[in-house]
Formats: sequence, structure tokens, C-alpha cells
Amino acid sequence: MALQSRELVAAKRYALILVDLSLGFTDPGLSPLGADCPQVIEANQRLLSAFRQRGWPVFFTTVAYDSADQARVFREKLPSLNVLAAGSELVAIDPRLAPLANEPVLVKHWASAFFATDLKARLEEAGVDGVMVTGLTTSGCVRATAVDGLQHDLRVLIPEEAVGDRNQEAHKANLFDLQLKYVDVRTLEHCLALLA
Repeated sequence: MALQSRELVAAKRYALILVDLSLGFTDPGLSPLGADCPQVIEANQRLLSAFRQRGWPVFFTTVAYDSADQARVFREKLPSLNVLAAGSELVAIDPRLAPLANEPVLVKHWASAFFATDLKARLEEAGVDGVMVTGLTTSGCVRATAVDGLQHDLRVLIPEEAVGDRNQEAHKANLFDLQLKYVDVRTLEHCLALLA
């Protein structure tokens, strides 16, 4: 028997969650975590413009550590995370996507933007029933955030051009799996049309 998967009904109001579009992830010359992804930056610029024009909420995340006891096991597994010291340029959002004063930058220590942050409460306060999840990396923090969004009963959309990964095979495999079981992966143009 074949696995059944359906397209989600569109949300009435979306929030945009830009996952880890900090210099530590967007500039491979500065960080071992970085990926060269100008197309991801451009897609997020377009989404930011559309969300701002519509007046719908925007949230950024960054990974930053100011204590050795934060996410100890995660950092043991992936020691490259240790370059993301709080206050360093690597944890700053890429200036090509500079947040506005009313767009929070949530600091996280693990993969999901929901885990040990107040994102869920902020989304409830903003009155959203869906999220568009973008950023880096598809196989890591984007995936974790998208799955947690579903687990909070949110309608999750991933604009495929607005996410990226250091490994293209992992990128494609994770988008395939997310689309099948958890979220809707759609083109940037489809997502922008929902904001028109």
C-alpha cells in the first residue's frame, strides 16, 4: 500500500522564520559552517520584501554561545559550532538581509528555532497559523525548525529556493522527505503569490 501525502490547506496568516542566515553560515571564507549561497540570499530578500509589504511577522534566528555549558553534547558532536561565539561577527545576520528594528533575532543553541526559545509564544501573540521556514541548512536547522513547526500544529511551507545546504545531495534528500511527511515544499513564486 502506497504512503498517502496531501497538500496542506494554506494558512490564513504566515510568519517568516529566517533560520541562521548569519555570517557564520553564509560566508564560507569566515567559517567552516558557511555555504556559498547567493541564490538563497536573493530568495530571502524577495520574501522579506513581500512580508514587510504585507505587514506579516518576521523572525530571524542565530546560533550563539557565551558559555561552555550551552548545548554541550551538540558542540561535542560538531566542534565547528564553537566558532559561533556570542558577540562575534559570525553570529550577526548577513547585512544583505538586515533585520528591521521590529524583527526579532532569536538566539538559539540547538538546531530548532523552537527549542528553548520563546518562538512559539511570539507566533501565538502574532496570531499566525502557518510559517514559511527559510535559511540554512536544509538538512540541519531548517529541517529541525520545520518539523517542530508541524509539531506545534502550524502549517509549514518551505520555499525551495530560499533554503540551502553545504551538501546538495543532503539538500535534495531532505526536501523530498520533508515534502512527503511533514510540510509543503513549494517554489518561491508559489509562496510569494500567497502574500500578494
